[in-house]
Amino acid sequence: MPEALTLNQRIVLASRPVGAPTPENFRLEREALPDLADGQVLLKTLFLSLDPYMRGRMSDAPSYAAPVEIDEVMTGGAVSRVERSMNPKFHEGDLVVGATGWQSHSISDGRNIIPVPSGLPSPSMALGVLGMPGMTAYMGLMDIGQPQSGETLVVAAASGAVGSVVGQVAKIKGLRVVGVAGGADKCRYVVDELGFDACIDHKSSNFADELAQACPKGVDIYYENVGGKVFDAVVPLLNPKARIPLCGLIASYNAHEAPTGPDRLPQLQRTLLTKRVRIQGFIVFDDYGDRQPEFVSAMAPWVRDGKVKFREDVVDGLENAPEAFIGLLEGRNFGKLVVRVAQD
Repeated sequence: MPEALTLNQRIVLASRPVGAPTPENFRLEREALPDLADGQVLLKTLFLSLDPYMRGRMSDAPSYAAPVEIDEVMTGGAVSRVERSMNPKFHEGDLVVGATGWQSHSISDGRNIIPVPSGLPSPSMALGVLGMPGMTAYMGLMDIGQPQSGETLVVAAASGAVGSVVGQVAKIKGLRVVGVAGGADKCRYVVDELGFDACIDHKSSNFADELAQACPKGVDIYYENVGGKVFDAVVPLLNPKARIPLCGLIASYNAHEAPTGPDRLPQLQRTLLTKRVRIQGFIVFDDYGDRQPEFVSAMAPWVRDGKVKFREDVVDGLENAPEAFIGLLEGRNFGKLVVRVAQD
């Protein structure tokens, strides 16, 4: 008797955004998935990760990865449960993590999924502190930032999935840590809960002056997640031989025109030259994929011992993913943004 067909809900890219994405750029579809072939597994999505890099995939401009095609399911990492398996490496009920996209179910041949680490308070943590954002934070800080005890680190988007981990690891390594976040609540959380030395609200009219006051010895490492006016405020504070791990530029992701105002590039180039500043971009799995065991062995004990804390912002329902993603690009989320697609 043939297996019953599985009805899949999926969100596809309906059109490419011009500027900020809108709900009209997405479309919710339903489809029947085919029967499994040998070597395949049927996955039911439990948690979907929403991350800023997805904005770049909605554009067809040249980038480090191919864009999502029109009418194709939106790309994204997810934690799923194996519903049926014809692959000896996976069994019904296993929890796995992989880039299975914005959909309620998927079929995998097993090559794009790995088991979720056991013993997590929530399996969704495999999308955050012990997943891609945590590894991005750790590798960018440790390999490019090369933190030394007593130095000063500034990290943008300090309450977010990457920035919160960067700052906490830097504190473990003995640095003075100054966060930048949007709003008093986020800044209080970063200092009171995560243990940063200071956090400056980028919405403040005196932002640049307040940041300078919080960094009396200058800045040795600036972990860049944002760009824009935060970068402008940090540059004059950079110490000789400062390091800038370049992770993201969310302030400009929705830009579709060249910025207005004076050309600040010559001034920046002079700063980089005279202070011998190192700035390096990276793509975490392309550059550090083979070092994932190193990351997990360092981060898992810190999480287990409470030395690294992690906050999630959970949205219920796949159909709410587009609006949640639009809010992410506007800074509306507080912590790692995940969509609970189904109850475990």
